Amino acid sequence: MNHFLSIHDVADVHQLITSGIIAKRNPFSDQQMGRNKTIGLLFFNSSLRTRISTQKAAQNLGLNVIVMNVGQDSWGLEMEEGVVMNGNKAEHVKEAAAVIGSYCDIIGIRSFAELQDRDKDYAELVFQQFKKYANVPIVNLESATRHPLQSLADCITIEEFKVKKRPKVVLTWLPHFKALPQAVANSFCEWMNHMDVELVVTHPEGYDLAPQFVGNAQVVYDQDKALEGADFVYGKNWSSYQEYGRVLSQDPSWMLTEAKMALTDNGKFMHCLPLRRNMKVADEVLDGPRSLVIEQAANREWAAQAALKEVLLGMLEE
Repeated sequence: MNHFLSIHDVADVHQLITSGIIAKRNPFSDQQMGRNKTIGLLFFNSSLRTRISTQKAAQNLGLNVIVMNVGQDSWGLEMEEGVVMNGNKAEHVKEAAAVIGSYCDIIGIRSFAELQDRDKDYAELVFQQFKKYANVPIVNLESATRHPLQSLADCITIEEFKVKKRPKVVLTWLPHFKALPQAVANSFCEWMNHMDVELVVTHPEGYDLAPQFVGNAQVVYDQDKALEGADFVYGKNWSSYQEYGRVLSQDPSWMLTEAKMALTDNGKFMHCLPLRRNMKVADEVLDGPRSLVIEQAANREWAAQAALKEVLLGMLEE
């Protein structure tokens, strides 16, 4: 695997999931793979699970790790081509990416959507520019449109906890007071479309995701109906794709409660975290036996390890 930007870079999704499960059983079996190699983790946005899990996974593989908060630990980076740099960005990505690529064998990047211009966000300029100028593999630590490491961890979690061969998986929109990106929801749908699951997406009118991510999922605008018989319920808020970046509803009735979860087939609750308690999900769900959020977050380490291992294998094949 030359880069890990999305599921489209993965040759065999099920093999990658299995690799994560194997890493969980024996974290240090491939420690020699990263020996004398360095990964640089660049954060344009805040992080908790992604930062720690990726750093830990890299160390499990023997990699040296450098972490930098772009714009705080470094100069602000200009991404656009041909601009007059008389603003607040002191360095261009052409030089910065090339220099970082000379120091690091792999670069991981986290850069969120700005939610102002849909075409600009969905063009993924930060990732495309680093891919163009760094000359080393790029790993997506969450972009404007996708969060593949989270989605891989979600796949591992579902594989571990499913009790049916083909479980019903429901992605439900949750209320939130500010605009959030579509990245996690997009990516979750994209990966679930490669799994043997019945995928249902439920949200209020106006919150449809981009069709290329929804894929074969059934879209239902009635949350209660969607939850019936679910084996896994994945909660997430996202702002409107059609009326880009707008909050069209804060309907509190979409919050997940134990009464809502009772509609499922003893369904398990999942969320990428962080989340705001008793606004998106009730305490009784989060703290109850249905919740998999901690197990899911722990699997971020093994998802990152599986992805980085494939990148390292790709480097050996060059």
